[in-house]
Amino acid sequence: MKKLIFAFIAVSFLFSCGDGKYPAENPYQKKKTEAPADDGKGIGETKEVELNNPLDPQMVASGKAIYELKCAACHKLTDQRVVGPGWAGLSEKRKPEWIMNMITNVEVMLEEDPTAQALLKECLTRMPNQNLTVEEARDVLEFIYANDGQEVGS
Repeated sequence: MKKLIFAFIAVSFLFSCGDGKYPAENPYQKKKTEAPADDGKGIGETKEVELNNPLDPQMVASGKAIYELKCAACHKLTDQRVVGPGWAGLSEKRKPEWIMNMITNVEVMLEEDPTAQALLKECLTRMPNQNLTVEEARDVLEFIYANDGQEVGS
């Protein structure tokens, strides 16, 4: 009987050590995935934005109203940083898709987008989710481009 127990322990020990070919996996550990290449468009549902040329005056007016209600307390239309960065020149620094994703998907952008993370380190304050729809964010985008001097239609 002792020989049988000893043999069982010896066999169990051999199998528990493994052959070194396959690493033991922990099902509770998050698997690391390679981050996708940063294409400058950010992370979110907005993958492509077709800009109006000239800008739509109704969208610009709506975007301005949204800016005044939800954005002006933290963002100035100049390059002055208040709580968040100023908006002057924003359309030249960031792709329109990035701007839209930052407006509509701010939590994920701050967690995963390197540009948003760098801005967070600079400003030290997380941008709150203003719960704008994609359409409202698109209006704000038109206003941002108008603020940077792009032509607004009649």
